[in-house]
Amino acid sequence: MYAQQDRKKHTMTGVLMAAGILLVTPAIAAAEDTTFNGFYEHQTFVRNGVGLSKFRNTLQLEGSKRFGDVGKFSNVAISGIFRGSYDGVYDLNDEDYGDKAGRSIALENSIAGLGSTVPFGEGLKLPFTFDTANHPNQGMVVLGEHLHPTDGGVAFGVPVRPCDVDSRGCINGYLDKDMDNLRFREFNDRLDFIRELYVDFDLNLDNGHILSTRLGKQQVIWGRTDLFRVLDVINPVDYSRNNIYDELEDIRIPMWILKTDYRMGATETFDDLNFQVVWNFDRFRPHDLGQCGQPNVILDAGCFFRGMNTLWEFGGTVANFANGNIATDFGPGQIGIRQAHMPSWSLSNTQIGLKMEGVLGDLGFSLNALSYRSQLPSLRGGIPAQNAFTGEVGVWPNLIAFDIYFPRITLLGGSMDYYAQDIDTVFRVEAAHSSGEEFANTINTLLYSESDVLRYVIGADKNIFIPFLNDSRAFLFSGQIFGQHILDYEREERPLGEAGIPDWEHNWTATLLIKGWWMNDRLSPQLITAHDFRAQSTVVALAVEWLYSDRLKITAGANFKLGSGARKFDDCRTCNPWDPFTAGLDGHPPGYSLGLSGFQPMGRFQSGPIGMAMEEDELQLTLRYSF
Repeated sequence: MYAQQDRKKHTMTGVLMAAGILLVTPAIAAAEDTTFNGFYEHQTFVRNGVGLSKFRNTLQLEGSKRFGDVGKFSNVAISGIFRGSYDGVYDLNDEDYGDKAGRSIALENSIAGLGSTVPFGEGLKLPFTFDTANHPNQGMVVLGEHLHPTDGGVAFGVPVRPCDVDSRGCINGYLDKDMDNLRFREFNDRLDFIRELYVDFDLNLDNGHILSTRLGKQQVIWGRTDLFRVLDVINPVDYSRNNIYDELEDIRIPMWILKTDYRMGATETFDDLNFQVVWNFDRFRPHDLGQCGQPNVILDAGCFFRGMNTLWEFGGTVANFANGNIATDFGPGQIGIRQAHMPSWSLSNTQIGLKMEGVLGDLGFSLNALSYRSQLPSLRGGIPAQNAFTGEVGVWPNLIAFDIYFPRITLLGGSMDYYAQDIDTVFRVEAAHSSGEEFANTINTLLYSESDVLRYVIGADKNIFIPFLNDSRAFLFSGQIFGQHILDYEREERPLGEAGIPDWEHNWTATLLIKGWWMNDRLSPQLITAHDFRAQSTVVALAVEWLYSDRLKITAGANFKLGSGARKFDDCRTCNPWDPFTAGLDGHPPGYSLGLSGFQPMGRFQSGPIGMAMEEDELQLTLRYSF
């Protein structure tokens, strides 16, 4: 948790760094070349069952100035990208995403019949419960209600209004956006309106090699594939912008980084060889998963976090909890998420990476190593909480009470691309082994465990003529398959179902891009599909780009999801933390899950980002005017 003074200190640091980069270069009179451009973009998205889901207006300015040789340095240049946006959906559709969002809710109480409900605050009263005067039944939704029925599982209320309107569930320093943070996302204490700002300079060494440096706020792109982040993990990603469907260039979150390349050029063995050091010295920043109440909340995770923090701070009614079928009223400090431990700035909390990259004939390759903090949150149990039956505060086995952490990860990997001239095809491969990642695990008494993970992507790009469609221009076909394997996997059968790690031990996702051109490349339709094999979910994105003029581009598109959607897994209702009060069977040991399952909260890991967006089909229109 950052104090206001700490936030101001880091804001001022960012301003001073930006000013410092501007002062590194000599007077403008020495400039050799200056470029300036930008664009205005308007996006209107309409979502099935909701209506308006995006009404964003963006202004982006880009500029660079080349200074040539400055003292011992050559190719000195300064570049910047500045972006500001206003998303009117929070004003125009305020009943779904603004200050009028949410309503009073009821929670399923299946002891009275599947689908039967009781109003929030009228569940089974535990000895230490909550007061609706402090936690009123308003401005909420039922967790997961837009994706699936409760269907005998766990659910609870989630506030959805901006945090300056309703502060319930807003985790300090992590998911605590107010209305202006939502509408004007770039104008915040991290200075996101400075999209990029860096200085480049080269130092020619006596041996003919070059030391090439870029210092400032930037994106550092490792790897050779799209969409899947195997090696490309240096910058966090803003998934709240458009889930996984925007170009990574637009949704990576630039960081203050020092990147230095030692360029050796051709050697006796290689056609080109380069060594790179990357030091991300910025204050840690996780992925933006979306705050509950935004149109895009990947995996619906932000809603789970906000609802769980609300349970910790205020208590609340949980559907079908006691006996596995009775809506139950918990008090504050008993279950939920207590806080997020956001790493403060220190030298040990910075991130360092090394890369060797080379070219040998038609083969390009890299070897990569990175020490960084996970940009995804890990929920760790084992925090002190109140026993709802006795009032005693202690650490209870398998209790669904958590703090959020971002563990340290070590990544080792590499990539290759090969151009096969005989078949005019480019093949791409990436692979990475990471250690230190953490996963939810209902077998472990702390409800998480650590595992090594192997990830890889294999892809191919080829231009193919389809004469009956276009006899003068080839179509681009680009396909890839992404694999993930959790190497220290735990899952086992229990009396009422499976328990352990909800993620799939082995999973694959495949994508295919088909893109064509007509009218002298002014009309370009494309099809993008992605299929998650274990989740059995597919997304199909269609788009047509029309260059109306050299400055105006119009893009119309649609995004559809197909497949199984939400899935069930052990929800820890039968974990028996407060023995004997929560024992489910005779002889049921403390801290032992029987495996009773529901959609929430663990099923999201089996559904994946596509399956958890199954009810988010959209029509999309984008206008971009460049200048």
